Amino acid sequence: MRQYEIMFIVKPTLSEEEVKKVVTNFSDIITNNGGKVLETKDMGQRELAYEIKKFKSGFYYIFEVETDNDKAIKEFDRLALISNDIVRHLITKVEK
Repeated sequence: MRQYEIMFIVKPTLSEEEVKKVVTNFSDIITNNGGKVLETKDMGQRELAYEIKKFKSGFYYIFEVETDNDKAIKEFDRLALISNDIVRHLITKVEK
């Protein structure tokens, strides 16, 4: 099993309910493609170091993910790039 850490920033103009829906949808993307979300960390709203897509802040989330293959990771990456609700994301492989 490979472990990954996915950090993503949700745009700040969404309501609290909409932010939770985005996080749930992306968590479901991982699980529906054979991955398992071990932990979800809500880091709250923070200021960005520089402006991204005209936003100066965003809601930070971290998923700790475990998967046999990289299908779930590739699908998350593909959909995060398309999504208007995610400002930026970063996927890192956790070495044991």
